[in-house]
Amino acid sequence: MSDLAAGLVRGDDGLTRCAWGGSTPDYIPYHDKEWGRPMADDHRLFEKICLEGFQSGLSWLTILRKRENFRAAFAGFDFALVAGFGEADVERLVADAGIIRHRGKITSTINNAKRAVEMKAEFGSLAAYFWGFEPPADERPQVVDWETIRANPTTPASTRLSKDLKKRGWTFVGPTTVYAFMQAMGLVNDHIEGCTCREDIEKQRGGFKRPVA
Repeated sequence: MSDLAAGLVRGDDGLTRCAWGGSTPDYIPYHDKEWGRPMADDHRLFEKICLEGFQSGLSWLTILRKRENFRAAFAGFDFALVAGFGEADVERLVADAGIIRHRGKITSTINNAKRAVEMKAEFGSLAAYFWGFEPPADERPQVVDWETIRANPTTPASTRLSKDLKKRGWTFVGPTTVYAFMQAMGLVNDHIEGCTCREDIEKQRGGFKRPVA
C-alpha cells in the first residue's frame, strides 16, 4: 500500500510529485521547472492564456507536445505581431497540421492579441494587469490537496479575472481556463502538499517582485 497521499506519485528518481506531473515523461520537466513558478514575461503570459484556450476540450499534454509548433505558427506569441495577422494568416493556420486547427480558437488568439496590445498600453505590461488579480491571502487554501483542487476548478479570483477579460473583449477566457492559467503562471501555488516542488515555489513566490502598472 502506498504511503503517499492521494494525488501524489513517487518517480523512479525518488522525487514525489503531483500525480499528473509524474504521469508521463513529457510532463516531468514541465511540472518541475515551469508549472506554478511566478512569471512576469508578457509573451509567456500571452502564450499561456492562448494555449489554455486551445486546450479547452482537450488534454494539456496534447497542447504541450505541440507547443513549439504553436510558437512557430504564432510568431513566438509576440502579441504585437499576432495582432497584425489577417485572413491569409487565419487560412494558413487552419491548414497547419502542427497545431490545433480550430478556426474559432485561431481567430480568438488574433483577437486577444489586439486586446493585449490595448492592455499593455493601459497598464504598461500584461504582467502588471494579471498580477493585479493574484488572490489575497484569505482566499488561498491553507492546505492544498488533490480533492480541494479537483472540487474547485474555478476560484473567486479566476472568476473576477475572467469577467474583466471578457469585459475587455477577450474570448475563450472562461473562469476554468483562467484558473488553469493562474495555476501555471504562479499566481497561485497549487502543487499539492507533499510535492517536491511546493516549498521551492513558495520561496520563489516570496521573493518575486510583483509587477505594477
